[in-house]
Amino acid sequence: MELPAPCPQHLLPVAFTSHPFVPHPRSGVCLESPQRPFGSAWLVLRLVDTLLTFALLSPCFSDFGHSSELAFVVEPSDDIAVQEQPLILYCQVEGIQPITITWRKNGAMIVDSENAFMLANGSLYVSRFQRVRGDGSSDEGEYDCMAQNHYGLVVSRKAKIQAATMSDFHIHPQNAVVEEGGVARFQCQIHGLPEPVILWQKNRMPVNTDNERYTLLPKGVLQITGLRAEDSGIFHCVATNIANVKFSREARLTVSGSHSTVYKDPMILVGPENLTLTVHQTAVLECIATGNPRPIVSWSRLDGRPIGVEGIQVLGTGNLMISDLSVQHSGIYVCAANKPGTRVRRTAQGRLVVQAPAEFVQHPQSISRPVGTTAIFTCVAQGEPPPQITWLRNGQILETSDHIKLKNNNSTLSIYGINQADEAIYQCIAENSAGSTQASARLTVLWAEGLPGPPQSVRAETVSATTIQVSWEEPLQNTKEIIGYVLHIRKAADPMEMEYQEAVSKSTFQQLVTDLEPSTSYSFYIKAYTSRGASKASEVTVVSTLGEVPAMPSLFIKVINSTAVQATWEPSIKLGQHEGFKLYYRKVHLSQYTGPVLLASNVTAYNITHLDASMVYEVKLLAYNQHGDGNSTVRFVSLRETVERTVLNPPCDCMKDEQNNKTSATGIIIGIHIGVTCIIFCVLFLMFGYRGRLLMCKNVQEQLSTPQIPRSQRSTAGILLNGAARRDERDLNGKQLDMNELERLFPASPCPDPPAAHDDTQISTLPMDEFGIIEEQPDSPPNSPHDGSPAAPAPRHGPANEG
Repeated sequence: MELPAPCPQHLLPVAFTSHPFVPHPRSGVCLESPQRPFGSAWLVLRLVDTLLTFALLSPCFSDFGHSSELAFVVEPSDDIAVQEQPLILYCQVEGIQPITITWRKNGAMIVDSENAFMLANGSLYVSRFQRVRGDGSSDEGEYDCMAQNHYGLVVSRKAKIQAATMSDFHIHPQNAVVEEGGVARFQCQIHGLPEPVILWQKNRMPVNTDNERYTLLPKGVLQITGLRAEDSGIFHCVATNIANVKFSREARLTVSGSHSTVYKDPMILVGPENLTLTVHQTAVLECIATGNPRPIVSWSRLDGRPIGVEGIQVLGTGNLMISDLSVQHSGIYVCAANKPGTRVRRTAQGRLVVQAPAEFVQHPQSISRPVGTTAIFTCVAQGEPPPQITWLRNGQILETSDHIKLKNNNSTLSIYGINQADEAIYQCIAENSAGSTQASARLTVLWAEGLPGPPQSVRAETVSATTIQVSWEEPLQNTKEIIGYVLHIRKAADPMEMEYQEAVSKSTFQQLVTDLEPSTSYSFYIKAYTSRGASKASEVTVVSTLGEVPAMPSLFIKVINSTAVQATWEPSIKLGQHEGFKLYYRKVHLSQYTGPVLLASNVTAYNITHLDASMVYEVKLLAYNQHGDGNSTVRFVSLRETVERTVLNPPCDCMKDEQNNKTSATGIIIGIHIGVTCIIFCVLFLMFGYRGRLLMCKNVQEQLSTPQIPRSQRSTAGILLNGAARRDERDLNGKQLDMNELERLFPASPCPDPPAAHDDTQISTLPMDEFGIIEEQPDSPPNSPHDGSPAAPAPRHGPANEG
């Protein structure tokens, strides 16, 4: 919308937030600044909306004293109309003229006719109200008035109009014979609009209400206590409202005998009934009891809360009246009839429900916002039962969309990326069973001439699983005043309110967006900002981040026996999204792996069997998903030392040998000799120093099952690989190896002292055709060749810089 000069009257200066709310990308919580400021440029952008508003509104300051809001001064109220009598419904509105007022009944427009027409002051006049007309129509219904001017339309609350009526009595007083000193009760019941007033007559004369023994309750009940002979007579009631006057049938009261002294247990003749009333009305809870001696009537609440004394009154001998009801009076009330001086009692209870019409705690406020920003209206109402909130836009039910959202049980209306079409009057209708109310607010959309066009050629390219590069070109017009750009970012599947923003310098036409989620689609668009406002949004581009492969599993190797090992790894939850595992293994001098062995994602162990006991094996494990294989973890294991330990330490199961030979005397003797021989053999091993060898074998076996060696314990002396020390950090498959594992598996004897300077580089490139296994020969010199193979030279002291 282009603004003429001078500015229109509806552009009044109002206080407003100087920039749109920016939801945090992770939580959606609104922040007051973008996540990634680029310096002073964003501070300038934060002032844009404020500068724009005052620039647009400066010619309008002289209109401060003239309100542009369209609002109701008087709204139609619920009413009860008299048949064939005139009815007036009032409606008064203020705001910028010209204002047009129209009326609706049950949602349909009322056209002026002889029976119903609008007065000059906007009120509706019904000349002869009729409940049912000859054509079957009725003047009863829900009426509301609508007011409209140049800036929008508002609708009043609905006024419920009913015809005054009175039914016939459906409960008449009944004849009664009661002993002297007892209690008599007569009741009439009749329905009508408005609620009929019921009065009682005795012998065709009004009952003397000054008599303390006579109690008249509003619902048509007459109680007479401490009966005497003169109370006998004929009773009837008279019901009156604006529709009619009706008389009930007559009932005779007979007081018999004299006051009895016979003991009677307390008894409640009539207890309180369930009542549903509205705040500020009066509640009467009836409780009438008999007994001899006369019982004492008391009241309490079932929840234990005190009844209080404010507005509380006792009618007659035990009826409870609560004036000016509030919601806090709701509850279950208990009437108790107690025999004096004892704990003998009878009780009755009734529920009182107090409703409160809807009323506003917070009204929506009119606001002005520049194009492309966010407008938020808040409407908070209370009542009992809790009211339902409905929003109207220019008198029509508001429909939500991608950029119009209702939250917090409809109490918050948010309009994102506003444009000229969103300029309207928004109404909040709060309604419950006790009544309804409405409040309205106007949204003014600000726009200025000469703003830049939308940025052009927006492109988004995927860089990685968490990064996207967004680029664009300058707008086609009005680029000189641009002070910066704002990049709008949102997950494609998220609602508009989850969008967040990044500010970019005016000289930069690209932005690297990081910290994104893998395998996720994102939408991007750009706006150019000047000191007078923002451009329209560029076209939206959508692109997805790359998928992410799983992390490396932590692999552990455990020797089971001389031909089998067990590979175990950590639970899959630490690896990220994955579909399963791939396990490979091979003899280290071979280039071909056995595998992959495919394992499900919930598997955490696998046994590798039928291995060669004299070989060293490499075991490799990786996790994979639809995006590919993750990095693998490699471990080496030797079964040779298990065999050596078995040869050097034959089992001495003397008991078993003894059992095998116990069937003959010769076997027993042989068994004894074998046992003695075993003991002597073990003693000789201890004497000649084999104990150290056994302990060393045990230590090596434990080290082979250790999953990882701390980096601080790694040696850089080098690994004997046919005389060459390798410094390359990757093996043929690009996976990391553990140097100490190779040192244990390919021992050099003797080992020189470690060099003074350490090189922490992991050696992981192992060309299998360039090295051989150096078998340990205890009886041979350390440097002598074995089986014709040349001895490996001692490693160099110092960093291995060769290729």
